[in-house]
Amino acid sequence: MKLVVQRVLEASVEVDSEIVGKIDKGFLVLIGIKKGDTKEAADYLVKKLCNLRVFSDEDGKMNLNLKKVGGKLLIVSQFTLYGDCKDGNRPSFIEAARPEEAIPLYEYFCNECEKNNIEVQRGIFGADMKVKLLNDGPVTILMEKD
Repeated sequence: MKLVVQRVLEASVEVDSEIVGKIDKGFLVLIGIKKGDTKEAADYLVKKLCNLRVFSDEDGKMNLNLKKVGGKLLIVSQFTLYGDCKDGNRPSFIEAARPEEAIPLYEYFCNECEKNNIEVQRGIFGADMKVKLLNDGPVTILMEKD
């Protein structure tokens, strides 16, 4: 499982010209799920994500987490995080989990984040989504759990 976590001042996701998820201050999280990923991997990343201290404190140091700043999450599934371009120029997505495996794990991940008293907005799994964001910093963190 891979996460691309971007600290944002605002972010939204649109499907068929309709906004389906929108946040102000918080994290836009792109999540890639690979074959064989587990709830244990999701639990590990949920804990890391919800406690990630990259918001500035009163001294300007990145020392605060989402809860401390009242931040929100916009979580968007993105199987292309498992695109492999080692051979040729067209990526292979063979490592990405099939929807029947990935959807329940995506939903589990989002639900576990909500259990941390953090507002969670979502994209629509498998949809053609348009994602807009105003990156704050920019701060972008990569997280992974095998």
